[in-house]
Amino acid sequence: MRKAARITSKGQITVPHEIRQALGVQPGDKLLFEEDRSGIRVRPVRAKSPFEKYRGSGTPGVPRGKKAVVRWVRELRGRWPGSTVFTGEGQPIR
Repeated sequence: MRKAARITSKGQITVPHEIRQALGVQPGDKLLFEEDRSGIRVRPVRAKSPFEKYRGSGTPGVPRGKKAVVRWVRELRGRWPGSTVFTGEGQPIR
């Protein structure tokens, strides 16, 4: 398949619809341009995890690391006395 695109004064291009479909990309996805002996190749950048694009979009202010999360859970518990929070293994966080 061969398709052409025009570069704007800002260096931008519109990837033709058929090429986007063939690459399996959607708005917001990234493309990687690689040069090798045969020319320039364009391929989609795939996240290591399908959830990678959602990383960091959770509740702001939630700490990272087990100790920090346990402290945060204890603080939340103080807001709702008698509540119990469990780990992923089903053990209550004390």
